[in-house]
Amino acid sequence: MPVVCGIRFRGVGKVYYFSPRDDLELETDDPVIVETARGLEMGRVVFPHRDVPKSEIVGELKPVLRKPRTDELLDAVRYEHKEQAAVATCRERVEQLGLPMKIVGAEYSYDGSRLTFFFAAEQRVDFRDLVRDLARTFRTRIDLRQIGVRDEAKLIGGIGKCGRPLCCSTWLTGFSPISIRMAKNQDLPLSPSEISGQCGRLLCCLRYEDDHYRAVKKRFPKEGKTVETELGPARVMRIDVLQEEAQVRLQDGTQLSLTAGQLSGEEPITAAVGNGLAEEQRRALESALKSRSAASAENQQGSQRSTRSGAPSRGESAAPKISDEQKQDSSRHRPRRRSRRRRPRRTKSSS
Repeated sequence: MPVVCGIRFRGVGKVYYFSPRDDLELETDDPVIVETARGLEMGRVVFPHRDVPKSEIVGELKPVLRKPRTDELLDAVRYEHKEQAAVATCRERVEQLGLPMKIVGAEYSYDGSRLTFFFAAEQRVDFRDLVRDLARTFRTRIDLRQIGVRDEAKLIGGIGKCGRPLCCSTWLTGFSPISIRMAKNQDLPLSPSEISGQCGRLLCCLRYEDDHYRAVKKRFPKEGKTVETELGPARVMRIDVLQEEAQVRLQDGTQLSLTAGQLSGEEPITAAVGNGLAEEQRRALESALKSRSAASAENQQGSQRSTRSGAPSRGESAAPKISDEQKQDSSRHRPRRRSRRRRPRRTKSSS
């Protein structure tokens, strides 16, 4: 497996693989100069050396060139402080030209040779006049890059519904596909205002616990289904994923919380449930157990009596015996059916 060095550029971005040099000692969080498709850039080391499979490497590995000098580090900090002023200037130019675009942020290269502006727009924008105007103003190479709503929220930042900073702007390195089925699995309200983030898309945190919810619900019957248990038929009302229990309701109205093993019959219900019930619930449980055991015992005794005496079992009625004389009398007094033969139609004789 090839040995790579993980480099991250601005903020909480993706980790890119580069080829490390044998004569260059690197440690975590060291600044380095690397060669990219856009030219030379400065990044920081996430991990100095690691073996990765070839399937994770896309394209050709670019080399790690060197560590930056002290003056290059000072220039990088100085250009970084100019980015907010560049964003304000670019917004003024956009307003003057009347372009339908929103400038989100700007990023200088470490040596100031390139200035990249990030913008959001609902449609394609012709910004050639804007690029020429900005190049005359800043006297450097200008790049404009269009981003989506999620990347916009990542650059701007903010506070989420949980009261904490946005995941995408603090630690989330990439965006994964999110579907509405994840919200359904977690029994969340399907209102867009409840499950959407600041970007207007579905919350990224819907994916964090989706695997656990699916694994737990797979062990239980579906909600609304009636299953046969030790206490009789029970209807599954709700599944509590955090407690890994299902709330069921018996035929007499008693509600219990049972585990997957208790519903399937692998674990006894009485010993596990009786300790956690209140007094009224314990009485209802005991009465249900007694009535069920009594009914089963009575059915068993009735079946034994019927097998011994040859009499029909409980719930069956013996057919009355009919003698031969009664059969003959019934056949004599049985009313005869009249045969309904079709009479031939009379044809009118022609005179």
